[in-house]
Amino acid sequence: MQSAIRQFLQRLIPPIPEPVRDEFAILSATRLQAQSRALFLAMFLTIPFVFYASSTGAAPEIRYGIPLAIAGCCLLGYISLIKDRNASGSPDLARKFIAESTFFSAAICVLVSVWCVLSWVNAPPELRLFYPFTLAMGSLTTIYTLATIRLAAILNIIIGIMPITIIMILSGDPVGWSAAGSLIMVTTFLFRLITSQNDQFINLLMLRHEMRELAHTDPLTNLFNRRALAEHLERQIANGVEQRGFTVALIDLDGFKPVNDQYGHSVGDQLLIEVARRLQHACGENGIVARMGGDEFAILLSPESTISSSACADHMLAALVPPCVVDGQVIRIRASIGIATWPIDGEMAESLFEAADRQLYAVKYHTARAEGTIPAHRENLRSKPR
Repeated sequence: MQSAIRQFLQRLIPPIPEPVRDEFAILSATRLQAQSRALFLAMFLTIPFVFYASSTGAAPEIRYGIPLAIAGCCLLGYISLIKDRNASGSPDLARKFIAESTFFSAAICVLVSVWCVLSWVNAPPELRLFYPFTLAMGSLTTIYTLATIRLAAILNIIIGIMPITIIMILSGDPVGWSAAGSLIMVTTFLFRLITSQNDQFINLLMLRHEMRELAHTDPLTNLFNRRALAEHLERQIANGVEQRGFTVALIDLDGFKPVNDQYGHSVGDQLLIEVARRLQHACGENGIVARMGGDEFAILLSPESTISSSACADHMLAALVPPCVVDGQVIRIRASIGIATWPIDGEMAESLFEAADRQLYAVKYHTARAEGTIPAHRENLRSKPR
């Protein structure tokens, strides 16, 4: 039973996918904040008409007290929204605003529903339909305003629409039955419409997220690509504090071409994936790894990283020492690494890449000399990060 209820609730109010949860909250809060101001103002301006048309048979607290309370809530909400224009400034602020709006809209809906039901009971039969239709116009407009917040929309349907609909069905009046049926159909159609729009909105956000990921991700290793690394580096420089430097490392695999020639490109691709996995594990949470192209990788260690600039090379190279087993082949891989530290080796992204690149090829040159093979000149691939 509990499982069935849980599944029903998940279908009714499906969770927002994690990758777009923050963006969805900010966009929903922005939309709600813009539309709620107009809704509060419109509801406040309709209060004089409610006074005029209120049931003369109702007690003063129903005829005047509840509408005045509704007017006060609307005025308070409108002023609050005018003063606070930063509800969508961050995901946490957006979620707080959405939660407050859900509670506030439900509270107003309770007042409106109580006014409608009590006015219906005290009104003469020929005037009763005025109240459910007045409530319907306000509730349906509110539900549409809350379209991206399913919980708030559902609460407004349950609190605002259902009580008067049930009363009209039980009234025994054919006109009331007809009005209740129309209200049920309109509410159902509107709810289906806003849920469909909600699903499409989430799907569009997911599609945009996936496209953004594709534009910043290496398709083979799922690491960041050159463009993403450059953006992260620029942000790190913009937020940098000279007392807390950070490290950029460029890594080039040694002897990777013979692996491709001997075992084929499929094995070479699997080897690159394994290297990427090891480098990510070695970096930990305070560093990012990017594939620059071919057998070249880059690492950006944040100031919070426990890996010092002086220990970075040994730490990363140690991760590549154990042999890799790919398709039953035991392959040993070596690498050369160049390190640059901000701001000592450069204050701009280009100068950092150039400093790390110079050190990388100095290491490769000395290694080649020690082995008796001097590598041919290769073009500097990092002269300008893209």
